[in-house]
Amino acid sequence: MQVVEILRKLIGFPSVVGTFNEAIVGWIDAYLRSFGIEAHILPGPEGDRANLFATIGPSDQPGYVLSGHMDVVPANEAGWSADPFVLRAEGERLYGRGTSDMKGFLAAVLAAVPALTASPLARPVHLAFSYDEEAGCRGVPHLLSRLPDLCAPPLGAVIGEPSGMQAILAHKGKAAARITVRGRTGHSSRPDLGLNALHAMADVLNAAIATAQDLARGPFDEAFEPSYSSLQAGTIHGGQAVNIIPDLCTLEVEARAVSGVDPVSLLAGVREAAEALKTRGFAVEWDVLSAYPALSLPPGAPLAGLLQELTGKAPLAAVSYGTEAGLYQRAGVDAIICGPGDIARAHKPDEFILMTELAACQAMVEALAARCRA
Repeated sequence: MQVVEILRKLIGFPSVVGTFNEAIVGWIDAYLRSFGIEAHILPGPEGDRANLFATIGPSDQPGYVLSGHMDVVPANEAGWSADPFVLRAEGERLYGRGTSDMKGFLAAVLAAVPALTASPLARPVHLAFSYDEEAGCRGVPHLLSRLPDLCAPPLGAVIGEPSGMQAILAHKGKAAARITVRGRTGHSSRPDLGLNALHAMADVLNAAIATAQDLARGPFDEAFEPSYSSLQAGTIHGGQAVNIIPDLCTLEVEARAVSGVDPVSLLAGVREAAEALKTRGFAVEWDVLSAYPALSLPPGAPLAGLLQELTGKAPLAAVSYGTEAGLYQRAGVDAIICGPGDIARAHKPDEFILMTELAACQAMVEALAARCRA
């Protein structure tokens, strides 16, 4: 199958984050089996979605992982010119949800399978396709926990997030949490009889603002924009009417950390402020929405040199968005970002990828296969 045909099949699966993904996993499994490749389907604890891992070549030798996620963000936003789950071609552009982020990479990798299997590899190429990346990289940790049973320690992992086929050495880490404060409702004329959850949440919000201001003072890493770690309150909800004491308020916050900083630690002041509300009679819940570490691959790492040779482009120092790459690195596998498409097109109506970008990615994978035969 040609890369566009494969992409058409993948886009046709509405594998929205947080939903079951049996259909897309089954199709990829069947495709790989048609080339004699046995895939390991690795169900997650949710029970209705799974990661997929397959090896081409000798699994007992160190090789390279090609990593991508099968899930996409929802396509409910206005502005789509056509069905987002039907691939639409206009000139060089291929439109559909997930074309850039990141089923284009999956399609290019799968289109390169005939080249990968054409003759024996001395070093293996592993395909690692995950679920629920868009929910804060929830699926890939379960895959990584199985890695020692599936293959020899890899030499490196290429995470195919859209990067214009330019390798990226570093990204920020992220942690996000939802705080729920429960008070006691009543008529607004008797605030002394209630517990106003909105007023209480102001303490937590102020702690978030204070932390954000402190982080802007450093430490700094000039590879990033901005060059410091950050924290923001993203959503706040509460109250029913102006004359009702609000007994419920929720706040969502996220922190993004430069290399060397634990993103979870950046939320400590916010959590402390939330927990302090318990002494005033409020019930408080703290739910972690996502957490993954930063990526930091040295410019002189062999994997960085390999990607520069395969793509013909010098690696980019860093980006501020996050990927699964930091989790690979934390698991002891050197990781780098490189994939077709543009992150600026992701999560938007009429998301698209260029045919030339797909071809460039497929060529990179085939060039990697040639290296693994040497």
